[in-house]
Amino acid sequence: MTMEPRNFDLPFYQPVAEECALFETAYKNGLPLLLKGPTGCGKTRFIEHMAARTGRPLYTVACHDDLSAADLVGRYLLRGGETEWVDGPLTRAVREGAICYLDEIVEARKDVTVVLHPLTDNRRTLMLDRTGEELHAPAGFMLVASYNPGYQNVLKRLKPSTRQRFLSISFDFPKPAVETVIVAQESGLDESRVKSLVRLAGHIRALSGMDLEEGVSTRLLIYAAQLIAGGMNVDLALQAAVIEPLTDEPDVQNALRDLITVVYG
Repeated sequence: MTMEPRNFDLPFYQPVAEECALFETAYKNGLPLLLKGPTGCGKTRFIEHMAARTGRPLYTVACHDDLSAADLVGRYLLRGGETEWVDGPLTRAVREGAICYLDEIVEARKDVTVVLHPLTDNRRTLMLDRTGEELHAPAGFMLVASYNPGYQNVLKRLKPSTRQRFLSISFDFPKPAVETVIVAQESGLDESRVKSLVRLAGHIRALSGMDLEEGVSTRLLIYAAQLIAGGMNVDLALQAAVIEPLTDEPDVQNALRDLITVVYG
């Protein structure tokens, strides 16, 4: 596997298909983009890379159960005895022509999507009801959201009326050769040793019938490789960076240790 030429002004990202070209085309045409994929597979790094590549500021919002439309748009705050309007990250992104990235959008409250809809069609507007402003997004503004389809349930599901407003890219864990390059680049561990980590990850992801919500992420492999590159014993590094983050169940942890023994011999 050959790594693409490295520009050290950009956050490192190794393309796996045509995702960079698709992003650039969406950006040039002012189209919103939805990234779908499991935890730790590179969605956030991809956005950081593409924001730097397009030369746009990036506002990242980690969505959660209590995130409301006001958190994104802004609110009046009391400062020095006076009431002052303070823009939220979405409003700042619209004003500045920046990229706004909503990570795990399904975690946010339902009123958030109501605010987003006018930004995801030909209107490209943001209404600030509290101030009476109607902001028109400039050419540089782009709305990007992500979610993990594996964690969707009846209560937290992205509605079709929202999904169909976005272009979509599906992300997954990279193929072994690509993942080896990524982990080696990010950790400094030589590729010959990284290959064993990637092989272990493939076995864990292929497991069925175990109490694992998801397989080991590329992010966790990088953590493990960084520990090993720093001189830590392999068993201890994998315990801290793979086994413990994946499960609290003693039986499952023992099964993972047995698998590590098989892979590392």
